[in-house]
Amino acid sequence: MIRLVKKAQKGDDKAFLKIFQKYEQDIYRMAYVYVKNKQDALDVVQEVAYRSFTKIETLKNPEYFKTWLMKITISCSIDCIRKKQKVVHLKPEYEGVIPSESEDITLSISLQHLLESLNDDEKSVIILRFYKGYSFKEISELLNIPLGTAKTILYRSLEKLRKKAKGADICEK
Repeated sequence: MIRLVKKAQKGDDKAFLKIFQKYEQDIYRMAYVYVKNKQDALDVVQEVAYRSFTKIETLKNPEYFKTWLMKITISCSIDCIRKKQKVVHLKPEYEGVIPSESEDITLSISLQHLLESLNDDEKSVIILRFYKGYSFKEISELLNIPLGTAKTILYRSLEKLRKKAKGADICEK
């Protein structure tokens, strides 16, 4: 994989396409979590492809290619939301990002609503930690924040979510 990234950095279009396609689904899923609809998520994937292709030479460590792509994905997703300046509420016809087949849809909508109450940094840390399984170190690198700040944001976000959930009678007392 590192060899392909290095080839892509030297201008090999086919190498770039091959490694980008490997992570395309991950990029789509991450974008969908932010923009909450298929069309915008696909637009974000396209923008990530463009930005990463034109800026691949700025990648210092080829072994962090996926992390670098996810960082670009988050940035593009937030840009997309800001451009549209709209709030998209979770609707039943949208595929749920949070629910699994065994979860209660009402709970899933409640969780999605709670996540929407967080700011972009808080939401990013929660999603990366619990839905994508990244470590604190990876989160700090992805979001370009100190390790301690990533932890602080996570714990502050969890406390906010607990308070909001209790206020809405979502979690047990």
